[in-house]
Amino acid sequence: MVETKKVFFALPAGSQPKKGKTWKASPDARRVKKFQIYRWDPDTGGNPRMDTYEVDLDKCGPMVLDALIKIKNEVDPTLTFRRSCREGICGSCAVNIDGLNTLACLKPIADVQGEVKINPLPHMPVVKDLVPDLSLAYAQLRSVEPWLKTDSPPPPDAERLQSREERAKLDGLWECILCFCCTTSCPSYWWNGDRYLGPATLLAAYRFISDSRDEATGERLDALKDPFKLYRCHTIFNCTQTCPKGLNPAKAIGDIKLLITEREGG
Repeated sequence: MVETKKVFFALPAGSQPKKGKTWKASPDARRVKKFQIYRWDPDTGGNPRMDTYEVDLDKCGPMVLDALIKIKNEVDPTLTFRRSCREGICGSCAVNIDGLNTLACLKPIADVQGEVKINPLPHMPVVKDLVPDLSLAYAQLRSVEPWLKTDSPPPPDAERLQSREERAKLDGLWECILCFCCTTSCPSYWWNGDRYLGPATLLAAYRFISDSRDEATGERLDALKDPFKLYRCHTIFNCTQTCPKGLNPAKAIGDIKLLITEREGG
């Protein structure tokens, strides 16, 4: 089993990763940008460090992910990160760039003033370099059973239909790509991640609570009525501010709380 190490969004003074190796750009490069990247290798077991890579922007694509790929392909093949679609759809390349959780494929290099500082998603165990261990987050997602649950038989030779108004209630919910930028930016999750489900999972739960075709609304609300699963949310709104898809998990969490209150006659 691979050893893991905790990474924190704001490390205490004196405990920041040490300065690592610097990889220089070609002497003839005219537009050079420095990328400071968190490095930790479980095989060596050494302390985390920040390696610096100088990238020639005239020979690199416009996004931070383009720079990461260029570094891995042409400079340092040991650099490890996740990526797939490069279109803001899969959520694989979620990292912390200059203190903000976002998708590397959607973050223009030009938007970052000075050196680009890249860390893994905060407050998650690190597998290697920029790759967080999301096992707990996915286990929490499975716990809310994010699929349609019905008791009635489906219509013969037809789909379960919705009106336009019913379908519109899902907008702002179904678009979540499970990058977990919101969850890992939430102080409540940092403090109680073992019991609080976090914004991404609660947004997924509300997506099915809001679905007119689902027949387990009461069951879902009862499962969430817990001091920690749901009510550890303190409406800090970090989740909404950092979502790369422009969604509002904080509102979804508030709507779940309201439904539980209404159901209990409050």
